[in-house]
Amino acid sequence: MNVLFLMTDQHRVDTLGCYGNPHVATPHLDRLAATGTRFENCYTPTAICTPARASLLTGQAPFRHRLLANYERNVGYLEDLRDDAFTFPSALAARDYQLGLVGKWHGGTHRNAASYGFEGPDLPGWHNPVDHPDYLAYLAEHDLPPYRISEPVRGTTPNGNPGNLLAARLHQPVEATFEYYLATRAIEQLERYAADGRPFFLATHFFGPHLPYLLPDAYYDRYDPDLVELPPSIAETFEGKPPVQRNYSAHWTFDTLPLEVTRKLIAVYWGYVTLIDEQIGRILTRLDELGLADDTSVFFTADHGEFTGAHRLHDKGPAMYEDIYRIPGIVRIPGAAPQTRREFVTLTDCTATILDLAGCDTAPAVDSRSLVPLVRGEHPDWRTELLAEFHGHHFPYPQRMLRDERYKLIVNPESVNELYDLVADPHELSNRFTHPEFAPVRRRLMRRLYDLLRERGDNFYHWMTSMYDIGASDYDPSLSAFEPEGTSS
Repeated sequence: MNVLFLMTDQHRVDTLGCYGNPHVATPHLDRLAATGTRFENCYTPTAICTPARASLLTGQAPFRHRLLANYERNVGYLEDLRDDAFTFPSALAARDYQLGLVGKWHGGTHRNAASYGFEGPDLPGWHNPVDHPDYLAYLAEHDLPPYRISEPVRGTTPNGNPGNLLAARLHQPVEATFEYYLATRAIEQLERYAADGRPFFLATHFFGPHLPYLLPDAYYDRYDPDLVELPPSIAETFEGKPPVQRNYSAHWTFDTLPLEVTRKLIAVYWGYVTLIDEQIGRILTRLDELGLADDTSVFFTADHGEFTGAHRLHDKGPAMYEDIYRIPGIVRIPGAAPQTRREFVTLTDCTATILDLAGCDTAPAVDSRSLVPLVRGEHPDWRTELLAEFHGHHFPYPQRMLRDERYKLIVNPESVNELYDLVADPHELSNRFTHPEFAPVRRRLMRRLYDLLRERGDNFYHWMTSMYDIGASDYDPSLSAFEPEGTSS
């Protein structure tokens, strides 16, 4: 079974037609969803690029693989996977798979995609590397103009400096965009693999729709800002929330920009999504033309979501809201009937799924579970809750999250904890952690999170042992032998 793995960066679920957006044109991803399995509740293990991508590569939770931060903002964590880390491409290579990765590689500083056996141009970093020699060669080969932007959109930081670039007009035709270039290189790789005849795994990792949104006029102005309904959580007051969220809002300069600019930014983000959908359509069309569709499983997902003004925030960060933790998840396996599934699945589950499709042992992907039974319409016992974690971006900030069908608990050791009722408060505006009527829910989720962390070996639970209502301790939290069992006073 061949595998085509399509991935975007910082992509909101609610920008896709197949996930309910009535305005954004995403016909190619909608068609993929209509012919495959769309997972309604797909989540990232952590809303930050490098750790999430390392979880996909290894099938391990971030605390286990320990690649915990983007290297550009690293604050002392590992910058590459350990030498002994399991990765799925090594297992596929052992079964004579051709391995290709075209697009974003954000998995470490010293090791690139080729270090793990992938063919393709080496494109590291968090944003479109528009000065990359292969991209410049592509522009020259097709007589296309170079990258140039104007009308930058940015706010003002608390110290009075210009904020990060959020958007700008790109003065290139669509054929010159980095997204079009990536799809072209992916199609070329696909054609080579088809000619070879051996099974292949080919990933195309787009850098967008991650900010800054740099688009030609046709996409920058594709959607009328008047169509945009501002997210209800734009009413965020940060009352009863961890103070870091207010600080992050200031860092991303939200309050220094008029709301009409926020509305325009969301409309431009939609244009970015449509641009990428069109490029994905080119790849999927070529897959069909090459006669590979009946032998190729296709994935579409993202590493994490994006705020785009929700909770008065941009980008992602130390706030475990649905906006950045819920991600698109579409899988099409030949012969499987189209459907929508509501089980909790994760980006990390893609690892075991890829291994399963290739006939490899899934056991080394220890925090991953194959989605093949779900895609084939079976009803196995499945998780009824999910775990997520965060370790920091710009600064260390440890968090753990447990989410079930209705409630979400977030533990912030240095700050206030959070509890949201996602039925009564779907936009997560009211932190119910200290509300007396939620005490039974708080105790239940806290104990369940504690047990799950202990089961998986995540030492975050040690803090919880003494600080939260988890019942009587059944181990010596000092991890010493000062008081052996049976010692009398």
